[in-house]
Amino acid sequence: MKTVLLIEDDAVLRENTAELLELSNYNVITASNGKAGVVLAKKQEPDIIVCDIMMPQMDGYAVLKTLSKSKITKYIPFIFLSAKTERADVRKGMNLGADDYITKPFTEDDLVSAIESRLAKVSILQDIKSNQKKQVNESSDIEIKTLNDLKNFFENHGTEFTFNNETVIYREGEHSNYIYLISKGAVKCHQINELGKELVTALYKEDDLFGYHSFTQNTAYKETATAIADTELLGITMVTFKTLLNQNHQVVIELIELLAHNLSSVKQELLQMAYSTVNQKTAATILRFAEKINRKPDDVIKISRNDLASVAGIAPETFIRTLALFKKQGIIKADGRNITVIDFEKLKDISCN
Repeated sequence: MKTVLLIEDDAVLRENTAELLELSNYNVITASNGKAGVVLAKKQEPDIIVCDIMMPQMDGYAVLKTLSKSKITKYIPFIFLSAKTERADVRKGMNLGADDYITKPFTEDDLVSAIESRLAKVSILQDIKSNQKKQVNESSDIEIKTLNDLKNFFENHGTEFTFNNETVIYREGEHSNYIYLISKGAVKCHQINELGKELVTALYKEDDLFGYHSFTQNTAYKETATAIADTELLGITMVTFKTLLNQNHQVVIELIELLAHNLSSVKQELLQMAYSTVNQKTAATILRFAEKINRKPDDVIKISRNDLASVAGIAPETFIRTLALFKKQGIIKADGRNITVIDFEKLKDISCN
């Protein structure tokens, strides 16, 4: 049974609220003022605190400030309960670190729902922390020498994530918590330039690793990642990933070789974008997407014209005209977003010549 500390100076409201929470299966301890509430919080270490703001001796803001400085109580979820409804009051409470703010009068559902949601959040965060520790402990006993060993670790110990087509996996600027292995589907990474145009920076297929920007720091993501098919990922935390690298130096060399290969590929693509004709760029881009997305050579490529044009480095209108030419020549079939390659050899010839 979870314990709620209720700090409220109004005796009637304190008793009624305590009874309400007890009927909802909570163990309730109460304090009639802020000073008594601080003492009880440090002594009893409740699972959550519900506290009025306007009280004698010590108001709710001072209670929260005091508890936030204590190692014992600083992580206990804290909900303000008050008749103060001005935006500035709410903002002040949240800026101090409160988890929620309930205004009087309130319903039973308002209070119980707020408490349940905050306790659930704490439980989820504890599970994540526990899982991270478990992964780190498990990783310390495993020898990883090759990329294949590393991918096996993802498969055996990674967290599963599922994303529908066109769903964002992470956004540029967000904190990088996971490294991912694609078990099914495909992913594009992209940025928005100063003109608001989307630029595709990388494509990843099944069995590819992505999401790493630094092996030593938890930096923010430098680009946005979006599923371009129904996609299943396996992720391990940055904490676990760093532990693996620190304990298995051989796989670091393999990762460096992978990065070097990726840089070489990017260089070739930039040269192609700079010097190839529109037909060559279009053909090479279709082949590249076919390689990344298709399980079989004759599978349909389901991708937007804008994505294809972005990778090719040409205007969407020009790309569409070239597609129409390829379709007329019988090299591809195109129906809406769906493109099917009919003559791979011809497409390869165009991309190379």
